[in-house]
Amino acid sequence: MNLRSVDLNLLVALDALIAESQVTRAAQKLALSQPAMSNALSRLRVIFKDELLVRTARGMQPTPRALELAGPVRQILQQTERIFESDAGFAPQSAAREFTARMSDLLGYLVLPRLASRLRAEAPRISLKIVHLPPEQTVDALEADEVDFALSMALSHSRSVRAEPLFRDRMMCVMRRDHPAAHRKLTLKAFLALSHLRISMSPTDARFVDNVLAGMGLARNVTLNVPHWLTVPNIVAATDLVAVISEKVARSFDSAALVLLPLPFASQAFAWSIYWHRRYDNNKAHQWMRALVQEVCSGL
Repeated sequence: MNLRSVDLNLLVALDALIAESQVTRAAQKLALSQPAMSNALSRLRVIFKDELLVRTARGMQPTPRALELAGPVRQILQQTERIFESDAGFAPQSAAREFTARMSDLLGYLVLPRLASRLRAEAPRISLKIVHLPPEQTVDALEADEVDFALSMALSHSRSVRAEPLFRDRMMCVMRRDHPAAHRKLTLKAFLALSHLRISMSPTDARFVDNVLAGMGLARNVTLNVPHWLTVPNIVAATDLVAVISEKVARSFDSAALVLLPLPFASQAFAWSIYWHRRYDNNKAHQWMRALVQEVCSGL
């Protein structure tokens, strides 16, 4: 295909159409008229030889080809924006841009209140979009320029991804204050006899609990798996289940309702870190954001 014959603004339209799955909303997003967006969709259908959006019982839906194009188109647009964007005169107070960050609900709970407050005071036109991805997808997203930075721990990554530790943490056992085991020494035997709540989306439990126990030929009795950390306090407070959770988060729970106990086996402390791609090593906007995150986390 001869690129000189293609209006590259059509990629902007395609990105909006895939994101909104509706011509009217896509037009509003780009401040275009509906006929103009309909015309763009018609031209895109000719170029890609695909309907791209089709009507279904649930409304307009992207075709498999459109979903296949979504990632590459978004990446092309981001790279194009960087070509024309100079950060030489970056000033947080006046800069207008969005950062996409990966973090779990646990890290969001710890970091976002302070970070959002600082952003509002120091950079009111800078916004944050938070996504939660499994560890392997997090590294892929950094490599593909789908996220600007990630907060996580012990990610396995290539040399193109950088990491800086933010704060130390360790895993501890939490249970309701009137739990039968709450006021006795928590031995390994007693720990294994308890019914456990496990956070299944995170590898943290496995790395610092289940893998350690497996190395001793042991396993805990997991009776409930949940995907989110912040469901833990309410579930534990209402049941005889116990959970293993970050001490930093557990210390913020209601101490009148819950008890925090050390694990009855050796489990190493660890560091939560910020990760970014080396393409942003010298980008002033990214340097400023990373420094802000590090300042906020130093208070933890």
